Amino acid sequence: MYIVMIASECAPVAKVGGLGDVIYGLSRELEIRGHAVEIILPKYDCMRYDHIHGLHVTYPDLWVPWYNGAIHCSIWFGFVHGRKCFFIEPHSNDKFFNRGNFYGYPDEALRYAFFSKATLEFLSKTNKRPDILHCHDWQTGLVPVLLFEMYKFQGLTNQRVCYTIHNFRHQGVTGTNLLSATGLQRPEYYLHYDRLRDNFNANAINFMKAGIVYSNFVTTVSPQHAWEARHTDQNYGLGHTIDIHQHKFGGILNGLDYQVWNPEIDPLLPSHYGVSTLAKKYENKEKLRERLWLRKEFKPLIAYVGRLDSQKGIHLIRHAIFYALKQGAQFVLLGSSPEKSINDQFWQLKRQLNDNPDCHLEINFNEELSHLIYAGADMIVVPSVYEPCGLTQMIALRYGTVPIVRAVGGLFNTVFDRDHDSRPVHERNGYVFHQDSYGDLESAMHRAIGLWYNYPEEFRDLILNGMRCDYSWNQPGQDYLNIYELIQK
Repeated sequence: MYIVMIASECAPVAKVGGLGDVIYGLSRELEIRGHAVEIILPKYDCMRYDHIHGLHVTYPDLWVPWYNGAIHCSIWFGFVHGRKCFFIEPHSNDKFFNRGNFYGYPDEALRYAFFSKATLEFLSKTNKRPDILHCHDWQTGLVPVLLFEMYKFQGLTNQRVCYTIHNFRHQGVTGTNLLSATGLQRPEYYLHYDRLRDNFNANAINFMKAGIVYSNFVTTVSPQHAWEARHTDQNYGLGHTIDIHQHKFGGILNGLDYQVWNPEIDPLLPSHYGVSTLAKKYENKEKLRERLWLRKEFKPLIAYVGRLDSQKGIHLIRHAIFYALKQGAQFVLLGSSPEKSINDQFWQLKRQLNDNPDCHLEINFNEELSHLIYAGADMIVVPSVYEPCGLTQMIALRYGTVPIVRAVGGLFNTVFDRDHDSRPVHERNGYVFHQDSYGDLESAMHRAIGLWYNYPEEFRDLILNGMRCDYSWNQPGQDYLNIYELIQK
């Protein structure tokens, strides 16, 4: 099968969040299974060019129709750690992708509408005829629209589209003037409620809704989040659209790249370990304490690693720090926020706790340190308000760090409560709480800390249960192949 991934990110060259990891990991898995996979990305000026091998211009003269003229583009090709990637570079005064950052501009919708149009123009002009176009998030929501309404008349007649939503919160809502830029000339047609019109703004179009309506199949990144998208407000206003198209909507859990996240071979760890050499994990705990100036005492070490934003349960993260210290544990936090007010709040907290020998808050992000924290911590808290999939808990399980999570999205699908889950004991791998409340969080943390202190052998069994879980791309890769085959029938 010939598959083209169309996305705004791919790790490690263009990575802002989990989307980049998914593009790389899923593409790699599909290639391992013998399929031809190509990835199409914007050519950002801020990419990690040191991770691209053999970058060169492969198609120098692509003219993309835009408004009443056309924009000249160069198409570059290179290998990103073995993955075949094409990069679209427009030469225009708009400087769509030459701005020093991936996101954060007022013309975001225009930038990615152009990327979507240029992608299809490239496939059409070069006679590339993939079986599947796999589009990701709102940035590529217009691809299936342009394919069905325009490019199927220009040679792209048999392509099928799988559309994956990684986060419903960002949907690409914009004005109708963008339609004429792309050549979709009939605003009254596209503004129909059953097509592109935003569900709550009669004069706006919604890229994500467009992707749902026009794709052959729509996925989100865990089975539980698919249920939440249909039955709760976590669809951010797209519930009715999903209901209409429920026959082609489902959830597939993201995978974790075990080439990158593997404590037995991780080059960023002082000591490697696995299921049969678990004692070596604690050498990493000692190194972590030394690096962060934590005192070396017989205490469990609890961590939080990730963004600091409202989605992640800021109030619960803060509460977890003080509860852990009160219960005789240590706490390490690594993360920062795109919002100044939240960053300021945690900097104030850092100053307040600066002299505490059992606590360290690192208000930034450091990839090397994150690996050491996953390896050195005994437990990790993930108290998210919502979490479409989440990689933190999967990494923690792989590194023998017991997750304490709220039962939402992918957390619900991957962490099973030691005391209350109905699964066999050997499949239980952490602690789960349900309500967005201090009391529920405390209950889960109390049980975890109590087991660590009072029943060390049972805590060790819980660690090993987690390390034996398989959250690689193996099963998700097969799930996506099943969808690809279904929509080609």
